[in-house]
Amino acid sequence: MNMTRHETYMREALLEAEKAALLGEVPVGALLVGPEGGILSRAHNRPVSLNDPTAHAEILTLRRAAAQSANYRLVGHVMYVTLEPCTMCVGAMVQARLAMVVYGAPDPKAGAMESVYQIGTDGRLNHRLQAHGGVLAEESRALLQGFFRSRR
Repeated sequence: MNMTRHETYMREALLEAEKAALLGEVPVGALLVGPEGGILSRAHNRPVSLNDPTAHAEILTLRRAAAQSANYRLVGHVMYVTLEPCTMCVGAMVQARLAMVVYGAPDPKAGAMESVYQIGTDGRLNHRLQAHGGVLAEESRALLQGFFRSRR
């Protein structure tokens, strides 16, 4: 996939992140693209509104895609997410056997793809994910910063 395609899908993930912000949730959005292209599922953060610590955008996206596919393994799929995923989310992506994670802003405090941990590429696990970070990073970062600035 070329950069233009990555940016197109990341813009869709940013729309999901904006929905989260409107709900008072941390503005993170995600979507899953199938091996032949096309969006299979999408979601935004909802841990507060669902009272569920696992209701991150990535987890909700994986749940919807697995239900739609009637298969928890999503081989060859690509996750687009506006913020570098945490350890829980990357762990779920490894279990789902995704091919790649494309993310916007790095997370220097909890990023589990490249910033703090490298779970997706850890050779000790039974599956590896390709990581591609920094796609529309400034837009993702600005959305997050604006959200947290408004909370202070």
